[in-house]
Amino acid sequence: MYGENARPNAQEPPELPAPGALLVDMSRGGRVGEFRGVAGLRWSLRPVGGGIEWEAEPRHVRPALLIEQLRARTARLNARSRGEVL
Repeated sequence: MYGENARPNAQEPPELPAPGALLVDMSRGGRVGEFRGVAGLRWSLRPVGGGIEWEAEPRHVRPALLIEQLRARTARLNARSRGEVL
């Protein structure tokens, strides 16, 4: 039958994470960020604990593993203990 095995060109959008969920942006070398919301067709992320937000395509983003979450939070705490402005 015509079109029986045809796949649509549009991919289903990934499920939106909860605000504050930690995600890894693979298009930025595995940078970990907190999900802030949707900006058009992109997702807004910001560094753990604050900073300048950036936008990422949802297809390049995945949930952060527990070890990645721990590294991001530890890096922030270490920077704060050194007196760095976050």
